[in-house]
Amino acid sequence: MVATRYDGEHFLLSNKVIGGRSHCPHCKKILRWFELVPLVSFIMLGGCCARCKTKISFQYPIVELISGLIFALVPYRVEMFFGISGGLLIIAAVFWVAAFEALLVMSLIDIRLGIIPDEINIFLLVLAVFFGVFMAGYLGVANHSLIDFYGSLFGLQQSFWLNHVVAAVFAAAFFGLLILITRGKGMGMGDFKLAIPLGLLFGWPDILLVIVFANVVGAIVGLVAIAIGAKKMKSTVPFGPFLAIGGVIAFFFAYQLFQWYFSILGLG
Repeated sequence: MVATRYDGEHFLLSNKVIGGRSHCPHCKKILRWFELVPLVSFIMLGGCCARCKTKISFQYPIVELISGLIFALVPYRVEMFFGISGGLLIIAAVFWVAAFEALLVMSLIDIRLGIIPDEINIFLLVLAVFFGVFMAGYLGVANHSLIDFYGSLFGLQQSFWLNHVVAAVFAAAFFGLLILITRGKGMGMGDFKLAIPLGLLFGWPDILLVIVFANVVGAIVGLVAIAIGAKKMKSTVPFGPFLAIGGVIAFFFAYQLFQWYFSILGLG
């Protein structure tokens, strides 16, 4: 995987990172084609290298499963949310699949190395710009929040570009303020740089939801880790993966959560 080959010193898409054929990290033997079928090969090989019998890390089938779910569920969600079909659906689905795959790679790298490659942030930024051109320029739509008409409660729904630029500025200001207040101990510059393309991609108020969900999940995971002794109160935890999880929750469940909340208030 690209995420496991990346060392933080070379360009993410350099030949050293993505070049060469896949091999067993233990015996270095080149894997044959039937050993590279996602999930199937892991199961058929019993979770071991066919040559040296060394156990294969469960991270490989887990990542393959997550990646497969992205390709299967994201287009379905795009079709349901945007109400488009045919070529337009394919284009919109490609944008979001690419975004979530990039967030997956980012999360794996951040967990392993504690850094978020600038290449991923730039890719997400370019992706967000092209998605904006597709939505506002080609389809001619104003912002369409993931929480649908509930988005009007937060304003800025009449202009796609104004909405998404404001979201990017808000995300940058939020994380920038955290960095200033904590003097860089509560949040890293990688998270700050990641927040900007996420804001441009998700728009307002969806980026607010992404941040809220990320913090809630991060707090829960942190408390559990402290309770079981895996982390201490002053331990650092990569926040990039939580932003990715926040994006997933917002993308798939934000509208349903708002429906549930307003139904509790008797306003649904």
